[in-house]
Amino acid sequence: MPNLNVMTEHKIKLKKGQPYIELNKVLQILSIAQTGGHAKIMIRNEEVMVNSKIETRVRNKLIKNDLITVGDISIKID
Repeated sequence: MPNLNVMTEHKIKLKKGQPYIELNKVLQILSIAQTGGHAKIMIRNEEVMVNSKIETRVRNKLIKNDLITVGDISIKID
């Protein structure tokens, strides 16, 4: 029987000189959210966790080593 609890892992690398990336942009870049509005709804509906805590700030500034979890998807900011 297959393991249904497998996490899909992604990494987002900050560009040189880029101190942070906004949470809603990460969801859009990885096509987890189809649009900015969809990302906003997901975040406001408490579907997104940052560093193991529910995050409701749409434009939360993510920095290196932050870990985002959405369902069975994990994203590390690198």
